[in-house]
Amino acid sequence: MANQWGIPKDVEEAVLKRDQRCVYCNCEFGVERAKKRSWEHIINDVTISTIENIALCCIGCNASKGAKLLSQWLESEGAKRRGVSQETLAPVVLAALTT
Repeated sequence: MANQWGIPKDVEEAVLKRDQRCVYCNCEFGVERAKKRSWEHIINDVTISTIENIALCCIGCNASKGAKLLSQWLESEGAKRRGVSQETLAPVVLAALTT
């Protein structure tokens, strides 16, 4: 059964185990609003609910990325202000960039 965002239970469980930090800026999740974890479609397509496309990121990165294409957001001032770089990206995000 899927969660309220339509993410299948097995994908949700695997992502919760995998993503212990923001997949974009690599910050630790915390209680401060911008640091709270949020569900993210790396490629902005809600029909792709696979472990390769679903991730956890901080609310700050999620809000900054919005509906932008991943490659465009990574080049944006918003991503740069958040400290996002090739070095901070999680393997799942780097894999999405090469597909």
